[in-house]
Amino acid sequence: MSLIALLIVPFIGSAIAALLPTSARNLVSLWAGVVALAVAVPLALLYPEVANGGVVTETLAWLPSMGIDIAVRIDGFAWMFAMLVTGMGLLVVIYARYYLSPEDPAARFYSLLLGFMGAMLGVAVSGNLIQLVVFWELTSVFSFLLIGYWYHRKDARRGARMAFTVTAAGGLALLAGVLVLGHIVGSYELTAVLAAGDLIRRHELYPLMLGLVLLGALTKSAQFPFHFWLPHAMAAPTPVSAYLHSATMVKAGVFLLARLWPVLSGTDLWFWAVGGAGLATLLVGAYSAMFQNDLKGLLAYSTISHLGLITLLLGLNSPLAAVAAVFHMMNHALFKASLFMSVGIIDHETGTRDMRRLDGLYRCMPITGTLAIVACAAMAGVPLLNGFLSKEMFFAETVFVSSHPWVEIGLPVAATLASVFAVVYSLRFGHGVFFGPRSRPLPREPHEPVHWMRVPVELLVLACIVVGMFPAWAVGPVLATAALPVTGGTLPGYSLAVWHGFNTPLVMSLIATVGGTAAYLAFASRFRQRLGRAAPLMPVSGKRLFERSLSALTMLARRLLRVAGTRHLQAQLLWMLIIASGVALMSALIVPMTWGDRARVPATPEFVLLWVLAGACAIGAAWQAKFHRLAALAMLSVVGLSLCITFAWFSAPDLALTQLAVEVVTTVLFLLGLRWMPKRVVQDDPRSSGRSSWRRRRDLVLALLIGTGLAALSYALLTRQAPLSISPFFIEQALPAGGGTNVVNVMLVDFRAFDTLGEITVLGIVGLTIYALLRRFRPPRETIAIPEQQLAGADHGGQDLVQPIWSAGAVPGYLVVPAVLTRLLLPMACLFALHLFLRGHNEPGGGFVAGLVVSIAFLAQYMVSGTRWVEAHMNLRPPRWIAFGLMVALATGLGSLMSGFPFLTTHTAHFSVPGLGEIHIPSAAFFDLGVFAVVVGSTLLLLTAMAHQSLRAPRSHAVPERVRGST
Repeated sequence: MSLIALLIVPFIGSAIAALLPTSARNLVSLWAGVVALAVAVPLALLYPEVANGGVVTETLAWLPSMGIDIAVRIDGFAWMFAMLVTGMGLLVVIYARYYLSPEDPAARFYSLLLGFMGAMLGVAVSGNLIQLVVFWELTSVFSFLLIGYWYHRKDARRGARMAFTVTAAGGLALLAGVLVLGHIVGSYELTAVLAAGDLIRRHELYPLMLGLVLLGALTKSAQFPFHFWLPHAMAAPTPVSAYLHSATMVKAGVFLLARLWPVLSGTDLWFWAVGGAGLATLLVGAYSAMFQNDLKGLLAYSTISHLGLITLLLGLNSPLAAVAAVFHMMNHALFKASLFMSVGIIDHETGTRDMRRLDGLYRCMPITGTLAIVACAAMAGVPLLNGFLSKEMFFAETVFVSSHPWVEIGLPVAATLASVFAVVYSLRFGHGVFFGPRSRPLPREPHEPVHWMRVPVELLVLACIVVGMFPAWAVGPVLATAALPVTGGTLPGYSLAVWHGFNTPLVMSLIATVGGTAAYLAFASRFRQRLGRAAPLMPVSGKRLFERSLSALTMLARRLLRVAGTRHLQAQLLWMLIIASGVALMSALIVPMTWGDRARVPATPEFVLLWVLAGACAIGAAWQAKFHRLAALAMLSVVGLSLCITFAWFSAPDLALTQLAVEVVTTVLFLLGLRWMPKRVVQDDPRSSGRSSWRRRRDLVLALLIGTGLAALSYALLTRQAPLSISPFFIEQALPAGGGTNVVNVMLVDFRAFDTLGEITVLGIVGLTIYALLRRFRPPRETIAIPEQQLAGADHGGQDLVQPIWSAGAVPGYLVVPAVLTRLLLPMACLFALHLFLRGHNEPGGGFVAGLVVSIAFLAQYMVSGTRWVEAHMNLRPPRWIAFGLMVALATGLGSLMSGFPFLTTHTAHFSVPGLGEIHIPSAAFFDLGVFAVVVGSTLLLLTAMAHQSLRAPRSHAVPERVRGST
């Protein structure tokens, strides 16, 4: 199976899951499980190829000139992490089927879960650093949606916002660091970066790059001082916590540190920055976990602590410590995910997670209790369980570290102290919840869950036991395969034996176990009394600091808005023009503007007369805007028509056609926009009249200055030679490379198709946004609002447009003939648009202008028949046009990717049809079809939304049925 196709499967599964009926929980969960299995099985089969240092790669050209390609690179470490993502995802899918209530929208949950799986898989297997950052930020987006899954809860919304703000901001820092790293290496390919360790560490930009990369990694893995977001993310459903916050997303940061360990480690800066952050997180997380009374809160802080342990190991600059870090990544995912699922079972069956109310559950839930106690023992590092092995390796590395004397003494002490804390909070969970008398009533009578809800926990706990008892057999080959790329291709000597003799790490484990047990027995009652309060000696709350920072930024923004902002659009436009003019003037002073020696085209009387007329109309439009806006709009249309003729005059028929169609659409847009503008009122106050006169003079001077400057700039550019012009390339390559003789259209749908895809996406977003903003302002359907001034036939600055045209369900009598003619015009306009579309690749035309022609034809139906008649008889549904167009354009690009070519590469198929001869169909035609559909949908949606809004009037009368006319 193609590696790139494997990467896309979860996203396809996510899209399909979103379309499934949300009430069909069995179907949706089955589909999600099949998708996870479809990814996990092919990945597992790759193990023989990545064992012993093997690397599997697949690359698809994207932007090769910029060093950005779609690359999948799977070595042993990426394989291990990808198996963790997909395997744990499969277990969470099974667990969530029984955790979610029937009222929860299952389709949305599984769709988001599969999307997150795809994003994490992309982080694990990306062979290009830019691509990795894209998937990195996608994990932040999906985690935001999953944490806020229960969006009706305030804590879920706050936790989602906090997690997204911190991790997404770190992702931006990571992007900057990756750009610097690529600049140092000269490539963004991961293989090239991993081979340039000496170059990177010696470079003068190494400290800057390292700081930016660490910001991204430490924020993602909730390392001190960015650890505060993770406990508040526990508002998510427990399956989300088990997946994101124990096994996958929070490990993305330490994954990145391990991924780049061969090239970034080995320096004092790495040791102090990474090791210091890891040590602080290890202690702060473990200490805070002891004082949590919410079970998920306890697990959240313990997760922070264990992530700090992994970070500390990676910061020790030791290959053996790096192996221990990889080992603990695997072990922590097993016991922590099982603990989160156990908490979910407890919450599901008892109705609470408050440890002060949970006692003696072992009598009611013996199987769940046994599983949770074993997982707690693994978390505490009890022998014969997997957590003990990686903890022993951690102790050994702290004992044999070589650094300053106080570090050599303090690091083992800190590690032992953190392990004492771990024993305490593990006992609080395992003993405090399941043993003792039942002394408090619970919201639900506790009992064992259905068996299949417990199966994922059983499998994970079984793995903890097997790895702890038979490590060399169970996990030895996988650990060697995963750790080999992290250590740079050479594994240090280590042993996975359960017994290493009586040594210093064993003594540290005994001290931690005995000390933690004694502390729990001595202070158990005090631990239970601190619900809702910070741990002792830790008065600073990261949440409060975060919220106060956001509040301060919000207040600063409001003050700046009061100082520099205004509610009047005219003032904003004035300052924009003044500032832009000032910048342009300073540029002209630095680089003087001179005319070029390019041959001039002689002026003809016809052309001069055309622009004398256009200039007169422009001045007349500015003058009439004060008195009669409709007349000003008519004169402005003459200017647009003159521009169309100018384009045709200078042999640009594509531009002329497009400008002509755009001119019609914008004229209708301006007509509708007139309804929004305030009416002109004659001012009797001479002071108000004086201010208005002064403003008009000021605007006239500014318009003359800016217009003269732009004219001079245009003339200077047009008269200069263009030695570096790219025009010859497009002219020469349009036919052989693009398959068309119309250079403009070939550029839009082939050479610069990616730009066009972005433009039509923005166009669709604009149309949908305007519709969303204006749809709630529609007038009632049972009446037609007509201002009383209009009933009296008054003229107020062009605001006497006929309102029933857009809203009436029937056509007034005086519009019957135009309506018939307009409906007869529709098929002819569509035929003309088809002609423009089909000839666009070789002659003037194309999807954009064809879409505008069809839009104009439909708009004419609206204008004479009304929105209700058109909606009832034509059922256009513009949003579907937009969706169809974007999907067709995207599918065209993906089709070239699937064929092994860069995105949106054009290919031409040749057919021989009897009677018609040979027919050439380029794939760009389908992309142009997408452009056509988006233009039609966006134009209709934008203008009809504004037309509905234009019916709203402050004073209106309900028009009786007899006034409306009939068809």
